[in-house]
Parts: sequence; C-alpha cells; structure tokens
Amino acid sequence: MPTPSTLPHRAAVEHVVRRVLHQQLGRPVPHAAMGPNPLLVNVSARHCHLTEEAVEALFGRGHRLQPMKWLYQEGQYAAKESVTLIGPRSRVISNLRILGPCREINQVELAYTDSIALGFKIPVRMSGDIKGTPGCMLMGPSGFFEMAEGVIRAAPHAHLHPDDAAFYGVEPGDFMHLKIGGSCAMTLERVLARVSKDFKLEVHIDTDEGNACGLNPDTPVELIKKP
Repeated sequence: MPTPSTLPHRAAVEHVVRRVLHQQLGRPVPHAAMGPNPLLVNVSARHCHLTEEAVEALFGRGHRLQPMKWLYQEGQYAAKESVTLIGPRSRVISNLRILGPCREINQVELAYTDSIALGFKIPVRMSGDIKGTPGCMLMGPSGFFEMAEGVIRAAPHAHLHPDDAAFYGVEPGDFMHLKIGGSCAMTLERVLARVSKDFKLEVHIDTDEGNACGLNPDTPVELIKKP
C-alpha cells in the first residue's frame, strides 16, 4: 500500500520562512505566523465515509479501499473507489469519492447545492453526529448499500493539535472565527474546534463556502478565537 511522503508539507516550509523573514526585517510577526504550526484552509468536496461492511457490499467480499491521494491529515486518503449516490426521487450523483480508511459509521457529506439538486433536506452537523439525518442508497460495481441515516452538510470545522488549541485558547467544541481576505472577503463565525494529538492545523469548509469567498491557495486567512 502506498504511504504518505515523509517530506515537510509546503505549508510548513512557508510558515517557517515567513516567520524568519519578518524577524530579519525587524517587522512584527503576523499572528498567523506566530503559532506553532501553519494554518491550511481546504475545501472539502462532497464525499463519503464507509464501514468495512458497506465497502464489501458495494465492491465485493474482502475488498479493501485503495489509496489514490493522501490528504493533509495523517493517515487519511481519497480512495480510488467511488460510488453512485441515489437520492430522493431517484436523482443521483455519480463518482462520489470515498475517503479512507474505513470508519465505524457510514456518512455522506454534501454541500447545500448538492442537497438541492438531489432533493435532500439535510442538516448542518458535526462529523459523526448523524442521528435523525436523512438516509440514501449507494450503488457500487458489486451491489447496493442502503443507509438509513447519515447524509449531512458538515459544519465548518478546524482540526487542531493540542499545541494549536493552547495557542488559540480554545477547547474542543468551541466555535472560532475564520477571517478570509481577498476580493470576496468574509468571516465565518461558527467554525467548530476539534482537538486531537493526531491532528494537523487545518480548517475544512465545503464547496459552497469556498466558492462564496473565492478561496485560492494565496488567499489570506486568519483563525481566531470567537470573542
């Protein structure tokens, strides 16, 4: 199985260089560059997380997900496998990417515009909080898998290492502000803080939110504790 690269991520290198340059030039170091780790804001396109049971129902007994692209969070990847989602009134989304590794629950994450196209009425939820949410049917090359619940719009959230949480002064479950610059500048005021020693500092927003603010790799962003 392929493994993630051990080389430093570009964001980590830029974080160090930016801090050193400001210090050498005698300029105040921006708050974002003062933290222990670089801040990445990434757009999370529609996808699903599946159990081993679901994967086998869709792709055949004994099938295991194959990594296609490693993600920023350690051990997480976009799989080569994708499924077709069948929503209300038989409307579908094909090539819905599976993110691995397998989890203990099945969950589909859509943007608001996706839900409208499919005929869903989905709530904004923290990942894993699927009680009372709509279900759907998934189709793979070897069969179907029915989800009784688990279709959500994921709340904007920040993955923080405990060192990052200490720097920003937040606890798990707190809400933070994400200030986004550029020509479509805006501030997201309910970014949920998730804290784990296994996390790298990263904010996830969905495609609707990313399009609304015109997020690009060079867009200035700042994460701050909610006043």
